[in-house]
Parts: sequence; structure tokens; C-alpha cells
Amino acid sequence: MPRNPTRTPEFISMAANNAPSALEKEQIFGLAEKEMEYRVDLFNKLTQTCFTKCIENRHKESELNMGENSCIDRCVSKYWQVTNLVGQLLGSNRPPM
Repeated sequence: MPRNPTRTPEFISMAANNAPSALEKEQIFGLAEKEMEYRVDLFNKLTQTCFTKCIENRHKESELNMGENSCIDRCVSKYWQVTNLVGQLLGSNRPPM
């Protein structure tokens, strides 16, 4: 019967050495929490911006009309494009223009 390499003492020792420490786990959790807060904030800003821009103050109908739907689609698309562009510019090592 062949020996299972995942059960060898060397493998177990290597896995234990590569496991993140409690501090590293806390840092990873903190980063994930910040990322989630950023995404929620981004979604809320996108929603508020596109709602203000595309939906009339007087609600005549209970459903969005075709013009509002189209406006929201364009608004969301542009918002994501700009967000991605800004992220790329901030992530690059190029000097500011």
C-alpha cells in the first residue's frame, strides 16, 4: 500500500509552519472588514448618485419608466468605469499627471 504524502510528519510540520498566526489572522480579518465597508460605502454612493440623477422627484408611477431604467443603466456603467479607472491610477506606480 503506497504511503499517503499528506499524512507524513514532514507535511504536517510544513503545514503547521505555514499556518497564519493569530496576529496575521486578525490582520487578514481586519482587511476583509475594511474591504466590506468600502464596498458597502461604494454601493450606497452609487445608489444615491444614480437615484438623484435619474429618478424624478414626483413619483408618477410605482415602477421605473423606460427613460429612468436607461438612465440608471448608463449611470451605473459610468460609475463603475470611473471607479475602476481611479483604482488603476491609484494602484499604479506612475507619478501623478
